Amino acid sequence: MRIGAHVDSTDPLAEASARAAEAVQFFLSDPQGWKAPKPRADADRLRAAEVDLYVHAPYVINVATLNNRIRIPSRKLLLAHAQAAAAIGAKGLIVHGGHVSAGDDPAVGFDNWRKTFAYAADSGGFGVPVLIENTAGGDNACARRLDALARLWDALGDHEVGFCLDTCHAHAGGEDLLGLVDRVKAITGRIDLVHANNSKGAFNSGQDRHDNLGGGTIDPDLVVAVIRGADAPVVVETPGGVDGQGADIAFLRERLGTEIRTA
Repeated sequence: MRIGAHVDSTDPLAEASARAAEAVQFFLSDPQGWKAPKPRADADRLRAAEVDLYVHAPYVINVATLNNRIRIPSRKLLLAHAQAAAAIGAKGLIVHGGHVSAGDDPAVGFDNWRKTFAYAADSGGFGVPVLIENTAGGDNACARRLDALARLWDALGDHEVGFCLDTCHAHAGGEDLLGLVDRVKAITGRIDLVHANNSKGAFNSGQDRHDNLGGGTIDPDLVVAVIRGADAPVVVETPGGVDGQGADIAFLRERLGTEIRTA
């Protein structure tokens, strides 16, 4: 089980070393912007690293929306990030599930996800596993509650798609962590990555506010149980930089009985 953290993108491998992390996740461009990622000068070094790399797509991407001025650029930007992630040897590209607007037909949003994967296939494919992440808020979200996630997976049935389970998002989104892994796998058949985060917000608050594992409103034992059940790589997206994330990684490694497997 590889354990790592979301880090600054300037020198991800140095950030991994500082945290004794076996994996890192980072952005390839402004997470709140629409610019496509540029080729990285350190691409060869990243590809050769023993540290596992994950890329998080920008938050602005929403391929589910019925708004053409957002949906179409979102498809193009998602594909650009996937291709850039593949160029550095990333193991996956994480993207939020998105949402439709109030009053819109959710079925169209799920079908827009299908069209996104069809668009990528027509363009030569993503080139890297795309991991859809559950989200914390929004009554019209495509991946907040498990009933919506089931409809999304039904729409994507003809395409290979992965899943990233965020513990903060699940808790704040109103899904009990106890037994959650089994309920998710009954829908998706897989969990490819766990975002191990505590939550500043209360259960079902809809608040996407991460906390360190020893703080927040989630019993840390539940986070550990989710990780054990998922049996997937882990990334903490917790505050506190090197010290805060390093402590969270050490906590998980101690509780899970794992050892560092990279220099």
